[in-house]
Amino acid sequence: MTCTKPPLQLQPGKVDWSDPHLDSLLQKTAGWQLDARGGYAPTRIKVYLGWSATLGMPGTMVWEGDGVVTIETDFPMQLGEQVRVDKPIDDRMRCIWGVVMKGRPGNRPGDAAAGIHVYWLQVSKG
Repeated sequence: MTCTKPPLQLQPGKVDWSDPHLDSLLQKTAGWQLDARGGYAPTRIKVYLGWSATLGMPGTMVWEGDGVVTIETDFPMQLGEQVRVDKPIDDRMRCIWGVVMKGRPGNRPGDAAAGIHVYWLQVSKG
């Protein structure tokens, strides 16, 4: 025996945009902005292009996850570029080795004027 349900028929609700309660709620959200950074505190880092580079350039680590870090720089990097990131932890330095997998210009207010680029690095575990 085959049972099939009839298709669900959803009707969009009607919104009374002149409702004072709705207007009050919308007024409270007027200054809200979406930001996908979450709770990660940005950390100043040094970025070295190539495995044997000796000159580190300043950057900011804005997110770190399992096998991936996101950094911001004020200089461009190429996809596939091998990168070392030195991240200060207390009184020592942690070296993170990775490869640039994706990059784009920054899109937050002020990023274009500051020349900010955002990069996702696949990092070596270990």
